[in-house]
Amino acid sequence: MASTHDYVKDSRNDNIKIYINGEYYHRSEAKISVFDSGFLLGDGVWEGIRLHNNKLIHLETHIDRLFVGAKSIAMEIHLSKEEIINSIWSTLKENNMSSDTHIRLIVSRGIKSTPYQHPKVTISTPTIVIIPEYKRPNKDVIDKGIRLVSVQTRRDSAVQDPKINSLSKMNCISACIEAENLGAEEGLMFDPHGFVSTCNSTNFFIVVNNEIWTSTGEYCLNGVTRGAIINLCKENNITVYEKNFLIQDVYNANEAFVTGTFAGVIPVIEIDGRIISKGYITKRLQNLYANDIKNLS
Repeated sequence: MASTHDYVKDSRNDNIKIYINGEYYHRSEAKISVFDSGFLLGDGVWEGIRLHNNKLIHLETHIDRLFVGAKSIAMEIHLSKEEIINSIWSTLKENNMSSDTHIRLIVSRGIKSTPYQHPKVTISTPTIVIIPEYKRPNKDVIDKGIRLVSVQTRRDSAVQDPKINSLSKMNCISACIEAENLGAEEGLMFDPHGFVSTCNSTNFFIVVNNEIWTSTGEYCLNGVTRGAIINLCKENNITVYEKNFLIQDVYNANEAFVTGTFAGVIPVIEIDGRIISKGYITKRLQNLYANDIKNLS
């Protein structure tokens, strides 16, 4: 089954070097402690960043979101934003990477003296890991689109802030498993009030009478690509609303698409067994986003 994160396999990934706390390790030797907060508890934050033609796309926005997320869980990152950025570039240089690369930046609270959730038993500075991989999105997925299914797993703030890119992804994983079992590539999730919120690993949009609708953002990840698409709509006289809407609105939509750092804009061709047209506006936004990336580069 296809997915929004399908990529073209690249044998160079067999020998990448991974950054861990200022040192580089071959991927076969890259290890962290079993007492690390990220491993034990999912206690930390992360970002996925793309490298295109020697340009890290929307880098400052990603780093800002990382630090906002860390602050929200009272975790102080001991490196500055500039030092984190320099570490990313150093990791890319160590691997001789210049394009078609996806970076996973992970910051956990650090090593624990014992397996317990309280931050007071953390005995080290945060663990910082940078994993760079050669990853070109699968063009077939971008061209052909994906199928969604609405899932029972809710997206709400009762357990954790859904706007934070937390290492603890159980909510999204549950939705992903539901979607897989129902034969779809992604799960369409609802907020506590029954409104459409997001997908398990991408942000969701519909096209209604030439207008773009997406959720209010209250119960979804503050997606960097989501924000870029909203801005591109405004810059190109495409009406866009962040609003509450229901699954019935989705069924009646003219088009639908999802967005994410890895693959950009992907059309949705089916929702809950209902066929959705791949339309002009989605294609236009794919082109606008591709041109925006080129201009950034």
